[in-house]
Amino acid sequence: MSDIGTTGQSRKRRRKSRVTAREVALRAGVGTMTVSRAFRNPESVSSDLRARIDEAVAALGYVPNRLAGGLASSRTGTVPVIIPSLSNNVFPDIVDGISGVLQAHNLQMLLGNTRYSLEEEEALAATFLSWSPDGIIIAGTDHTERTRAMLASSGIPVAEIIDIADDPIDMNIGFSHVEAGKAMGTYLLGRGYRRIALVAPLCPRDQRALRRLAGLREALAARDLEPTAELLYEDRSSWRLGAEAVVRVVAERPDVDAVFFANDDLAVGAVQECSRRGIAVPEQLAIAGFNGLEFASEIRPRLTTIVTPRREIGRQAAEMVVERLAGRAVDALRRDLGFRLLVGESA
Repeated sequence: MSDIGTTGQSRKRRRKSRVTAREVALRAGVGTMTVSRAFRNPESVSSDLRARIDEAVAALGYVPNRLAGGLASSRTGTVPVIIPSLSNNVFPDIVDGISGVLQAHNLQMLLGNTRYSLEEEEALAATFLSWSPDGIIIAGTDHTERTRAMLASSGIPVAEIIDIADDPIDMNIGFSHVEAGKAMGTYLLGRGYRRIALVAPLCPRDQRALRRLAGLREALAARDLEPTAELLYEDRSSWRLGAEAVVRVVAERPDVDAVFFANDDLAVGAVQECSRRGIAVPEQLAIAGFNGLEFASEIRPRLTTIVTPRREIGRQAAEMVVERLAGRAVDALRRDLGFRLLVGESA
């Protein structure tokens, strides 16, 4: 019996209660309010005091209770970022632009992945909002009614990014995907291509890809033309899918003279597959992409594409949130950053 009692006592000793800010303050020789200020606003504490507090934090293994601190100060120091994909090469640049600004202002980014599902987006928004974040950044302008209602009534800064809406929830920064698709269509027509095929992934869930195709259709309609073929895949954008799509286009519609791919990775896969099959690009088949991803300029022929300001969108969205949290007015709540047509050798 004595052995069991001893073991139970040792377990209790191992289950030490959470280290408190008071213990950090005692070790650092400062007041608890100074410790609190050091975490909320490091610039308000001298470098000497910060060093002593940092030493105490490291020695004690202290982790601030963000929820408790948020309840007391109405701030949690967090900004959720909801994006549709972790595998799509577009979103790392956006997230990088956001995180750099948030970290510089002592804000922590929480990342959520919807997998292009509006229902999953709704669930993520509800979960994040239940933890009282300081603001929220969300990809796209298409949401369920409940998601839109939750965000509109949250009372925190909300930034919708990548796309442009006529009626944004709060702040909105991106560019028109319709106009981008139209610009590519106008360019291809100007180069003499008339039998143009369209390829897009994750339809109908990827609304922005559909808008790009709609823009290209508008450009064709202005010349009384229609797409020669449309391939809409229920699959993720990838090099493999682009290769499969171009093989299918050539087999089913050999009269096609150009293909517009809704994403660069699809287009790059298509260019590589054409090279393997001896299909001359652009002499036999022109290929164009979208997004201006870095690797698209490394292939030969270099890809003709639309360059999008991904990192700048993320940076400005985060800055808008920070400005609002500081109580300052934000100029231009709706910002269209535009895009750039990059003429390569593939079309």
